[in-house]
Amino acid sequence: MNSSTDVCSYKRAWALDIWIRKYMQNPYKIVGNYIKKGHTVLDLGCGTGFFSLAMAEMVGEKGKVISVDIQEEMLQMLRDKIERAGLKSRIIPHKSQPDKIGISEMVDFALAFYMVHEVPDKRSFLSEVTSHLKPDGRLLIVEPKIHVSKPDFDSTLKVAQSAGLKQISEPKILFSRAALLIKA
Repeated sequence: MNSSTDVCSYKRAWALDIWIRKYMQNPYKIVGNYIKKGHTVLDLGCGTGFFSLAMAEMVGEKGKVISVDIQEEMLQMLRDKIERAGLKSRIIPHKSQPDKIGISEMVDFALAFYMVHEVPDKRSFLSEVTSHLKPDGRLLIVEPKIHVSKPDFDSTLKVAQSAGLKQISEPKILFSRAALLIKA
């Protein structure tokens, strides 16, 4: 498996919000089909909230987004954005531990965008995510082709299967490898 487990530093956060990303990785196109009004959504490795803010719009006033990151600096940038966007009632920033997500909620949808390759213990991580999916909940794993080879991605999917997940589709996302999974 890929040994690149270095976490994207908050010092490079500026690159997460550049204008071209909104065009190339449009959150509404990538996750819009999986999120409904009233859903509870988990944004794993949320960074500065690129997907969290869009997902908060998608879940509406009765839904919520749990935005998880291990870096307090990323979460503070997210809090600032939440405040400016007026979405405090919909987004819950949560600081996780490096080896444990540490939430109690059950979710309808979870997104792991460009972050699973940074996780040292993928089996434990994916097992914990699985335990928080509602019976019909889905997990979308998206990894960058530049950092994650096809064999490494396939290895992650095998780990996901051993954690109780089953792949149901392979969404096409520019410059990425992706898998949509449900509980097996």
